[in-house]
Amino acid sequence: MHVNTEVVESLKADPAAASLRRSLELSYGDPARAAAMDRFYAQFVRPGDLVIDVGAHVGDRTGSFRRLGARVVAVEPQPLCARAIRTLYGGDDQVVLVEAACGATPGVLELHVNSANPTVSTASPHFIRAADGADGWRQETWDARIDVPSTTLDALVAEHGVPAFVKVDVEGFEDSVLAGLTRVLPALSFEFTTIERAVARRALDRATVLGFTRFNLAIGDTMALAEPSWMSATAMAAVLGALPHAANSGDVYCMP
Repeated sequence: MHVNTEVVESLKADPAAASLRRSLELSYGDPARAAAMDRFYAQFVRPGDLVIDVGAHVGDRTGSFRRLGARVVAVEPQPLCARAIRTLYGGDDQVVLVEAACGATPGVLELHVNSANPTVSTASPHFIRAADGADGWRQETWDARIDVPSTTLDALVAEHGVPAFVKVDVEGFEDSVLAGLTRVLPALSFEFTTIERAVARRALDRATVLGFTRFNLAIGDTMALAEPSWMSATAMAAVLGALPHAANSGDVYCMP
């Protein structure tokens, strides 16, 4: 499923969506990046699979999962980002948008919004404190707070079915998202940052408790696994701990 470029351009031209223009250009303006993303996720996603995209933002991963033939549940609490997903994928009956955050329990969460850079909006006050003064983060400002509904991965699985893959990218709230899951899945990824390594370690510990036994990682937006072979949780924790601060962020991939 390929997103209509005219729809993307209309969103970029919308003054109300000005803060999303950079994300839209990165997500939908580079065919080579999209092709690399598809090649990468093809090792986890097959036609007919269900994928849950937690922290879907403007839906670039959702688009990749659809091009691979998967059904997608896109979970996104930010109203502006959710509107972008509705605009881009509203005509696709294989994409379900859940306008909520994902956490340890259902209910309501306070979301700290970065109006200039919505991709780093977060439900974690601790993440904001960790970013304060840190190299690569000094320019970021979380200037608004909104209450958003919260669901859990268990609730999403109960409603939509068992996914073949779950992607979690929620800016320092990944451990809370995994706390809302009580079963092992075929494959899962969660974002890490070098300013919040403790969150990644807690997420890794939770993944181990759930029954994941093999781990790898991708650094930044490279769309490639960084290690030649899958490793234990202990080895992955050591790799994460040894990363230079400049690595900034990436994703840990988990398999049973």
